Amino acid sequence: MIRKRLKEIREEKKKSFKQVAEAVGVSKPYYWQIENGKRGLSYELAVKIASYFESKPDQIFLPEELTKCLQGEQAV
Repeated sequence: MIRKRLKEIREEKKKSFKQVAEAVGVSKPYYWQIENGKRGLSYELAVKIASYFESKPDQIFLPEELTKCLQGEQAV
């Protein structure tokens, strides 16, 4: 699940919903909804979130199978 990766990254970085939400300019409930698949997000917001986690949007929001395909690897 795509959003599962977002939660994993946030927990690895030891950040709260509130910290991420404030950093990217959305409310805590709004960010929670994104992370839990209840709300979509714009590309601009995906970039902000990825940047906050020192990552790229594709590494967080694209399905692993697709990223493997784009990298020339065969998806399992």
